[in-house]
Amino acid sequence: MGGHSHWAGIKHKKALVDAKKGKVFTKILREITIAAKMSGGNPDQNPRLRKAMDDARAANMPSDNVKRAIMKGTGQLPGVSYEEITYEGYGPGSTAVIVECTTDNKNRTFAEIRKIFTSRGGSIGTSGCVSYMFKSKGLIVVNKDAISEDDLMNVALEAGAEDVRTEGDAYEVITAPDATFEAVKKAIEAKGITPESAELTMLPDTEVNITDEHVAESLLKMMEDLDDHDDTKNVYSNYNIPDDIMAKLDK
Repeated sequence: MGGHSHWAGIKHKKALVDAKKGKVFTKILREITIAAKMSGGNPDQNPRLRKAMDDARAANMPSDNVKRAIMKGTGQLPGVSYEEITYEGYGPGSTAVIVECTTDNKNRTFAEIRKIFTSRGGSIGTSGCVSYMFKSKGLIVVNKDAISEDDLMNVALEAGAEDVRTEGDAYEVITAPDATFEAVKKAIEAKGITPESAELTMLPDTEVNITDEHVAESLLKMMEDLDDHDDTKNVYSNYNIPDDIMAKLDK
């Protein structure tokens, strides 16, 4: 879980800056539009749309923006036609990387994502080259100060969670990527706890330990560049960087 946890922490810090740039709004609005296009504009019947709208509220997005994005997705308003595409490849240290994108121009996005891989010492691969190393899961992160591990485990497992793990100063609750995810999230919230994050994600079956500081730095820069790209929705990797290396890079 190290790769996810390190990257989640970095993304949280970046989100504070990106929000000022409007990047967060742009990505959330695209997700709302696609979710509404795929499964309709009613969040009660569309879990993906409901999650995107939750993200919009967390980012303090004006409700009018959300409504317009939904109407573009349902065809009630004209808008750009987006499609989803996933790229797979290899990062520094022979790490596996998956990049989920939303784009209105696949050729442009492919060229730009490939350039990021190669400029940071990685290489883009063919479809399926690394995705077999990951499994789709629900992931709910809860701060340790909010609840004891035993209490969280009782609540989560009773609601259908697969596992509860400790990672740094947080607990990570793992669920199946279906209705169970929402059920577990609601059970946790019913205890008066607001998760630090709750998302459907890709978790690696095994991790690659990165013990070289320079390789770790190149890898994290590549992850950041990929995440910064306007068309990127999510980035996943199977790296694990030891805490002592991360501490050096944080200086």
